[in-house]
Amino acid sequence: MLIAQLTDIHIGFDPDARPEELNRTRFRAVLERLKKAPHKLDYIVLSGDLTDHGDSESFDKIAQILSDMPCPLLPLVGNHDAREEMLQAFPDTPCDGEFLQYVVESDGLRIICLDTFEAGRHGGAFCERRRDWLRAELGRGSDTPCVIFMHHPPIVSGIDWMDPAPDEPWILRFAEAVEGHQDTIRAIHCGHLHRRVTARFRDIPLGITPSIAPLVALDLRKIDENRADNRALITTEPASYALHYWDGGDLVTHYESCGEWDVLAHYGEHLKPMVREMKAERR
Repeated sequence: MLIAQLTDIHIGFDPDARPEELNRTRFRAVLERLKKAPHKLDYIVLSGDLTDHGDSESFDKIAQILSDMPCPLLPLVGNHDAREEMLQAFPDTPCDGEFLQYVVESDGLRIICLDTFEAGRHGGAFCERRRDWLRAELGRGSDTPCVIFMHHPPIVSGIDWMDPAPDEPWILRFAEAVEGHQDTIRAIHCGHLHRRVTARFRDIPLGITPSIAPLVALDLRKIDENRADNRALITTEPASYALHYWDGGDLVTHYESCGEWDVLAHYGEHLKPMVREMKAERR
């Protein structure tokens, strides 16, 4: 079984660009690559931030672009999205009450899609109700291997302006849910960070798939929200995606990207408010 993971597409960031906004061009290029690949996809996971503003027009555009993809779509909500608008664009998405989280089982693998969205917050969220739902699902499928997809990574990557605090309550609740299921969970795969990262969370392999929209620059220095140091923040590194291959026993991940890149944004005075806001959530 092959699962393509596309993340952080951010349709609508520059909707008036002509002839087409950069993010849509990058998205189309990835989809064309997938269509022309010699292998057949079984699922496409859209792991959050499909849009930049959560508006219906952007969701309509992304649904239209995806309309001829020949496999099921598994959308997740990211911090730039909106649940209601996502459901209008992808009405077959299963729900657990207000949360867009669900399980799909295929070829002996349970695909668990989580909702880590909280309105008005850049970082992740995982309340007690979502924790209990995941804990129950993991217990229900304790004999079947699974992979968890979620938008926000529950780890500190070292990219300071994008990272959560390591002891954020939502991360601790997620840890409570997966505790005792390390043998069943083959991997956790996330988006949000706009970079490729591999790590472990509670002894579970964790991967972050790089974005389709422009990537976050790789700079592991601490950032000062009160001193703009002109560091690179956003680049035009190639649009990227992940391909997760399940052979019935092991889950193997491949990453692909193409093209060259330049720096699109530096940390200047005009971006200090953004850095302050994102860092403030960690306090």
